[in-house]
Amino acid sequence: MGSDTLSDAREIAAMIMPRGDEIEAARRVPTDIISDMRSRGMFLQCIPKALGGREAEPLETLHMIEEIARADGSTAWVAMVASTTALLSGYLDDHWAREIYGTDPNVITAGATAPTGRAIRVDGGIEVTGQWQWGSGCDHADWLVGGSLLVDESGDLILDESGAPHHLLPLLAADQVEILDTWYVHGMAGSGSTDFTTNRAFVPDGRWLRFGHNHPRLPGLYQFPLLGFLGLGVCSISLGVARRAIDELVLLAVDKVPTASKNTLAQRGYVQSAVAEAEAAVRSSRALLREAVEGAYETATSGGPLTIEHRALLRLATTNASRQSAKAVDLMYNAAGGTPVYNRSPLSRIFRDMHVATQHLMVGPPTYELVGRYYLGLDIDTSGL
Repeated sequence: MGSDTLSDAREIAAMIMPRGDEIEAARRVPTDIISDMRSRGMFLQCIPKALGGREAEPLETLHMIEEIARADGSTAWVAMVASTTALLSGYLDDHWAREIYGTDPNVITAGATAPTGRAIRVDGGIEVTGQWQWGSGCDHADWLVGGSLLVDESGDLILDESGAPHHLLPLLAADQVEILDTWYVHGMAGSGSTDFTTNRAFVPDGRWLRFGHNHPRLPGLYQFPLLGFLGLGVCSISLGVARRAIDELVLLAVDKVPTASKNTLAQRGYVQSAVAEAEAAVRSSRALLREAVEGAYETATSGGPLTIEHRALLRLATTNASRQSAKAVDLMYNAAGGTPVYNRSPLSRIFRDMHVATQHLMVGPPTYELVGRYYLGLDIDTSGL
């Protein structure tokens, strides 16, 4: 991890650590925190150097996200979405890549790739109508992706020669969308992952992609699959949140004397075992993640596309890190006794945040089935990798 990026991530973490309750209550990351992160260039990680970005190695970005998540999962979630969405800068044509990512050094892109919108072909582009969930950080974004299916004037799907729908990823300017107030949740509340909507917004040709059909213009980082890199970001948040859970339990255990006991929580055997097991879960899953990312990046920087083997291991490492992190958090929550029942305990928010992060599509249990089929030599839908 670059020393400047690590230093910035640690300074941001120190600033937001005491503001967790405030961020959760506001249901969004405060503007002053976003402004600070913008000024440090923390949303430039995945933007090409040719456009003024950092084009950082994947592990550097993932470590940055993990460090922020150790302080606050919601803030890390917004940083993750803004960073990973910027991979589109390596796919868009040169004009729109420069227009969106090369003119404003503080640009933030966010949005949702799920195709809940509808797009109609018009002269010079498409018109997009729809409403999207999971718009993390959308109220801070300058541009928003709104996944859409191509339809005709009657609203019927237009299919390609293979019978597949056209899943488009149009980029909508912030003034083309309306932000709705729908984000009332029990975890990751501060991520501001609320709905947004638009009606017949014009998106010119070149400012939209067809998911799975446009190929990256650039090597290295941009050879990572778009959704796959998003998944890597999600599990990095989980690793950071799990590390915070261990930290909090250790702090608690040193001083807490359970009811009807003469000894501190730290002196109980089951607590000692829980801490050891949690450490093993976090450290081993991080090691597998590093192995997968480093192997894929080495191939990507040598000029070749990622193989199915690379992509399968990335997906496996991603889901494993998420699931093992949740296991670590559960161990710490249970070892703490009644303390995390109260919202004033950091372990309360950590538990809730973790169990929202695990629900993300990219780290769901079906990943194991998909990757297992690959390792067994069975037919699989490789688009899922």
